[in-house]
Amino acid sequence: MDPQTQNTSLQRLQNVERRVVRVLDIAGGVMEELTNPSGPRKDLVKTLCGEFMQSIKDIQVTLREEIKSACEYRPFEKCDYNSRIANEICFQKLQYLLSQLDHLKITVDRYPSFS
Repeated sequence: MDPQTQNTSLQRLQNVERRVVRVLDIAGGVMEELTNPSGPRKDLVKTLCGEFMQSIKDIQVTLREEIKSACEYRPFEKCDYNSRIANEICFQKLQYLLSQLDHLKITVDRYPSFS
C-alpha cells in the first residue's frame, strides 16, 4: 500500500472505531430507556434501534471493504528480491567456476608441454 492509501485506510478504521463507540452509546441509550421507571418511549426505542441497526450495517460494510483491500494488497509484487538473489547465486557459481579453472590451470602448468 502506498502511504496515502495506508493513511486513508487507517482513517477509515479510526472512523469505524468511533462508530463502534457510538453504537455502544446507542445500545446504552436503549437500555436506559427500557429501564425508565415511567416506561420506555416506544418512538425513542424504535428510533435508537433503527440507528443501531444502520450503524452496524455501515460498520460491517466498511470492515468488509478494508479486509478485501488488505487481502488484495501485494507488498512484494514489484519487489526485485528474487531476481537479486538469483543474480547473487549466479555470481557465486561463477566465482567458484573461476577458482576451479585457476586450479586446473595451475595443475596443467605443472606438467611439461608435449609440443
